Amino acid sequence: MIINEKDNMLTVEATVEKLPNVMKFIDSKLEKISCPKKSQNQIRTAVEELFVNIAHFAYPGEIGLAEVRFKFIEKERAVEISFADQGIPYDPLKKTNPDITLPADKRSVGGLGIYMVKTLMDDFRYEYKDLRNINTIYKRI
Repeated sequence: MIINEKDNMLTVEATVEKLPNVMKFIDSKLEKISCPKKSQNQIRTAVEELFVNIAHFAYPGEIGLAEVRFKFIEKERAVEISFADQGIPYDPLKKTNPDITLPADKRSVGGLGIYMVKTLMDDFRYEYKDLRNINTIYKRI
């Protein structure tokens, strides 16, 4: 169920089944600002990774909400997207980057998605504020 969609904010249940709703929301915003295809694909990858992480790990054993905010900063030709949840406090930026020089079967599980987000975006920030995890990505387009 979509809880709320207003202007530049979408609130949905934090479940993998809601990923298509999140992607549709982001795609509509990116299309509206004529985002180049390469940047759009990079942003989509980051959005998918962050939302799926919230859906899988923020609310163990229960379903909570995720809020997605979209902001276009016209003078910078940049997009800022934030994800907020009231799940378990978790700073993904503290996760050690995977050793991508190792073959896939020699790497430890986890961390590759967050590493991709760090690599694809121009900035990636985390804060825990007002009992909420807030992950924010920024990409110049």
